[in-house]
Amino acid sequence: MKSIKDVYKIGKGPSSSHTMGPARAMEIFVSENLDADSYRVVLFGSLADTGKGHGTDNAISIAAGDKPCEIIFNTVDRDLPHENTMDIYAVRNGVVDEKPMRVMSIGGGDIEIEGRDLGASAPDVYPESTFTEISEYCKKQGIRLSEYVVQKEGKDIYTFLYNVWDVMQQAIHEGLTTSGILPGGLGVERKAQYLYNQRHIDEREVTRENRIVCSYAYAVSEQNADNGTIVTAPTCGACAVLPSVLLYMQRKHGFSDKNILDALAVAGLIGTIVKTNASVSGAECGCQAEIGTACSMAAAALGELFEMGIDQIEYAAEIAFEHHLGLTCDPICGLVQIPCIERNAVAAMRAINAVNLANFLSGSRKISLDMVIETMYQTGKDLSHLYRETSAGGLAKLYKKKDEE
Repeated sequence: MKSIKDVYKIGKGPSSSHTMGPARAMEIFVSENLDADSYRVVLFGSLADTGKGHGTDNAISIAAGDKPCEIIFNTVDRDLPHENTMDIYAVRNGVVDEKPMRVMSIGGGDIEIEGRDLGASAPDVYPESTFTEISEYCKKQGIRLSEYVVQKEGKDIYTFLYNVWDVMQQAIHEGLTTSGILPGGLGVERKAQYLYNQRHIDEREVTRENRIVCSYAYAVSEQNADNGTIVTAPTCGACAVLPSVLLYMQRKHGFSDKNILDALAVAGLIGTIVKTNASVSGAECGCQAEIGTACSMAAAALGELFEMGIDQIEYAAEIAFEHHLGLTCDPICGLVQIPCIERNAVAAMRAINAVNLANFLSGSRKISLDMVIETMYQTGKDLSHLYRETSAGGLAKLYKKKDEE
């Protein structure tokens, strides 16, 4: 299993699979075809369906540099190796190459190139690949999950995680201090600042917790929607769940940065298990793969913060994930705004609830985290393509109908 560094990528929003991945692919292609006069890129599947809303064409054009780049949105062909597929051609003296570089943007900013093994240079860091295997190892060694991560990654992982945490906090700060309308044409107004500053008429402790956690989640999600700098956790579209709960709990209980880094390590471990055995791509498995994974990561992180046992942490992560099963990805107009921003806030609160429940009931559970992850993947494959980031079904479809009336 690969490093948890693959889960946390620092970059610009709004989409890891639709902007980060395609941009990376384009940069690779350009570096290998410097003699080309121009480029042609054909987008398929979800990249074609929601590429305009996600800004895929802009990301590719920027990555192409100063040379012209023709971008074609092919929304017809569906016999694809992955729901996010793109073909890149070089054009020389007006002649387009016969064979393209075929790329699959598989989620979280990661890509696969047909006929190549991009992971060959990145050796496995973890010999175990499921939560069950990791749990058994940790119990035999008498170590916590965070200690397991450091044991396998090395102490330098703390330097990496400190940078991740710094960017996460900065995203919250910038989101809370920025107002205005998000780009894209929907007229969505930033609400994080309002949530943070406006006390509820009945401001009890639990009400304040809901308000502050949600304001943090809105802050990061709105930064992402506005092409701001965020950290994938595990994706851009689900980037706000983890930082919002961690910063709230740190400020409420006085946890040290070292405590937060250990929590990030455990969250990264959960995300890596999902990426290894299933998918974090909304285009492949629906929003359950993005928000579901993010909520599970956040619940596990909170379990580490509160020094819960491994079985309790697993139960918290499982509860958080299980109750996102079947969640569709149907962004209105292909923008990472409605319902994406609200979903981050709701998932943040669900992560806190999952930890509270696991604290009492971990001994009675019947379902493993590994089982839920496998179920999520199978459910995602069973979902109609209409509900996998194509903006052709669900809220996206009904909103268009309403808009046309």
